[in-house]
Amino acid sequence: MYRLKDLREDRDLTQKQIAEVIKTTQQQYSKIESGKSDISGEKLKLLAKFYNVSADYILGLTDETE
Repeated sequence: MYRLKDLREDRDLTQKQIAEVIKTTQQQYSKIESGKSDISGEKLKLLAKFYNVSADYILGLTDETE
């Protein structure tokens, strides 16, 4: 569902590193990345800013990164 795994792997980052960025646990981030848990608007905003892409791109609503 989300493009988070691709974004993370393209930058050679671990789930733990991204979890720290959005102030959550690696376990919770893993659930978000796999689509087993929804992402909050605040965490989505943090990830979009961190990866320098739009929230719509992360959510798969567009193929445009900005």
